[in-house]
Amino acid sequence: MSKVRCRACRSRNGSVVLDLGDQPACDYFPPMDDRGPDPVYPLQMWLCAACGLAQLVADPTLPEEPRGAEPAALVEQARDAVERVSAAGWLRAGARAAEYGSPHGGSWSALLDERGLQLVDSPAPADVVLDCFGLMHSPDQAGAMAERAGRVATGGVLLIQYHSLATILRRGQWNSLRHGHFAYYSTTALIGMVAANGFTPRSAWRFDLYGGTILLAATRGAESGSGADSSMRALMADEEALGVTDPRRVNGLQHTASSSVHGVHDWLTRQKAAGATVLGYGAASRAVALLCRAGVDRHLLPAIADASPAKQGCRMPGTDIPVIRPQELVDSRPDSVVLLLPDLLDEVRVGLPQIESSGGRWVDVESLLSGIRET
Repeated sequence: MSKVRCRACRSRNGSVVLDLGDQPACDYFPPMDDRGPDPVYPLQMWLCAACGLAQLVADPTLPEEPRGAEPAALVEQARDAVERVSAAGWLRAGARAAEYGSPHGGSWSALLDERGLQLVDSPAPADVVLDCFGLMHSPDQAGAMAERAGRVATGGVLLIQYHSLATILRRGQWNSLRHGHFAYYSTTALIGMVAANGFTPRSAWRFDLYGGTILLAATRGAESGSGADSSMRALMADEEALGVTDPRRVNGLQHTASSSVHGVHDWLTRQKAAGATVLGYGAASRAVALLCRAGVDRHLLPAIADASPAKQGCRMPGTDIPVIRPQELVDSRPDSVVLLLPDLLDEVRVGLPQIESSGGRWVDVESLLSGIRET
């Protein structure tokens, strides 16, 4: 019996499926004059055998993440989601709406206001209660879900958007595990969480963001009418085939984590030996464990550019790699730029055309993790 207690159902029956060892806090970017060493903390994923929720074992760090620049892909995804949910009839003008947001951005508030919905503050009830990538930041998953469900007015809808565990498994995104993110949702586990609060899933929409995100709509059981639609049934079948609640299948991320970091280190080493200038873009929290486990320092990756002024002048946690301004990246005329946030590709190509016009190329880090392929 595990000493860990599930953050959702409180069961102690489960197992560690991914262990990234001791890692620095991924949301604290030290100033460059702080030479460290940075404190490190265990970083492990535990899968509950009772409800299937994948979750962070423990997080002794204090959240201090500097505000990042909101990616255009996240803004566009929010707009797309509002269009789809509105078309399904869930966003009527005059309805009350409450949003639980994420520190990473992606708010719907302005879009809902444009459609004539009335935004209300906590703890007022609402006809539409939305959580857009916010739920995963709550250590107490059961309490956070109960709070959101409890605010849904009679006849209302609960909307939850999340980075799918199915995507993490399918694409080998082991570096999605990080401090401050307490849960990694399969639809199977999330349905159990809403059911514990008397809700039934109705519909689900898929989006390309982060390689695959899901938006789930649920209503109270007595108000559910015909129940789940074909989108839900297809999603559940897909997850069952992937084995999202099978610890042996989820533990495959451990092998991926061990093998893929060698590809990153080896590629950077070859580029260095060939005399190529390689820099990075996107000082993301998800890149911290990747760089640390791959043993990448400024000798192999001299700098990482980022649009967030709060991160510029700092260094990546656990390494001596400085975070620079995008203009400094352009001025360096790199041969290659490793894109540590693949969703930014379209945005950076438009915003920094000088990279390619001067002969450089963008390299998707996920491609390095799975086998070399340049963009």
